[in-house]
Amino acid sequence: MKTSKSKRVAEEQIDRMSSYSLSEAVSLMKKASYAKFDESVDLSINLGVDPRHADQNIRVTTGLPNGTGKSVKILVITNESKFKEAEDAGADYVGNKEYLEKLKTGWGEVEKIVATPDMMGELGKLGKILGPKGLMPNPKSGTVTNEIGDAVKELKAGKVELRVEKTGIIHVSCGKVSFDADAIVENVKEIYSTIMKARPPAVKGQYFKKMTISSTMGPGIKVDYSSIR
Repeated sequence: MKTSKSKRVAEEQIDRMSSYSLSEAVSLMKKASYAKFDESVDLSINLGVDPRHADQNIRVTTGLPNGTGKSVKILVITNESKFKEAEDAGADYVGNKEYLEKLKTGWGEVEKIVATPDMMGELGKLGKILGPKGLMPNPKSGTVTNEIGDAVKELKAGKVELRVEKTGIIHVSCGKVSFDADAIVENVKEIYSTIMKARPPAVKGQYFKKMTISSTMGPGIKVDYSSIR
């Protein structure tokens, strides 16, 4: 595939063999952005964990001080007594049986599903549909709760999930290229701090191995994570 001139120019600004301080990496990422839309800022974090072992399977959440810059569409599955609480908090869709039926058909106009514990019996039957899409509510991510209003507000404000994949990597968006550099730096520091606090006791040796930052279309830039401490 032929590389576009814009992409080539962007890549020429980065020394792929070098690691940059967080502030330098963010500055370079913004300069190397060439898309005609407001790209997301993405982090790829390599950890020295083996997710096949339950005691090393990291799944935590954190609120970003400056949000993600994304509008998250949220479905709340709950009983009628909680409908108003969910609606007042800003949920995009609220209900139970009718949305369970829609989900069965593959309906996917939402990015997060929040549910009360009493609804998980029915939602659990949709695991094969919701699981691969990353939509299945989970207590560890704060999406199975009786505090529906708080959960919706946190997600709308920029709460993100940090979940390690089978390869030991966490992928997460931490803002938009249009954000001030300081705002991106603050968000990255919050993510780094949360991951470090989540270090499983079972992990031996090097835990935090590598961090790379990039815009949606831009090149990956290695971050010297020691500059974050």
